[in-house]
Amino acid sequence: MARKPLWLGAGLIAVLLVASGIGLYQYAFAPREGEPVGGPIELPSTQGDFLLTQLDDDQVAIVSFGYTYCPDICPMTQSVKRQALAQLSEEQRERVVPVMVTVDPERDTIERMQEYMSFFGEEFIGAVGSQEQLEDVASRYGVIWRKVEAPDSAMAYTIDHSASLFLVNREGEILQRVLYSPTPHGLVSALESELGG
Repeated sequence: MARKPLWLGAGLIAVLLVASGIGLYQYAFAPREGEPVGGPIELPSTQGDFLLTQLDDDQVAIVSFGYTYCPDICPMTQSVKRQALAQLSEEQRERVVPVMVTVDPERDTIERMQEYMSFFGEEFIGAVGSQEQLEDVASRYGVIWRKVEAPDSAMAYTIDHSASLFLVNREGEILQRVLYSPTPHGLVSALESELGG
């Protein structure tokens, strides 16, 4: 008679172990509160409609968020992308797609983005969506931005925004998040680790 409770106890322990194992797995691999989850990007761009799914299986996009009237961080970010690409082998460069998504759809038209992106290279893509599209993509990539009125400036307003770079595959999976830096070292290292360098 004493064996039945032992079996029940052992069974209960096994169930609890499995349940806690599943819980730990879900905790370990679930996105943390506030962490970017990524996902699809489908926006009008300087090279027609841009979709991450257009990337080849071995390609990655360097996705950043900014705007063309940005006085400092955005041009620096694009320059860092250009410098990083220059440090890769030709085969690696062909597998990288540099993209900037504007956080200023009010002023950044496709034409304006074409002019801006041409300063950095013909492979640079500028993506412009509606305010609704921007809010969707930015929320999934953990990008925060806000308009700051500048009544004494000819620009009328500036935009404070997150400046991280995201290495993203065709499924929209964030492979690496690279913090803003005025030098390309961190981005080069991240690219080489993803491309095999």
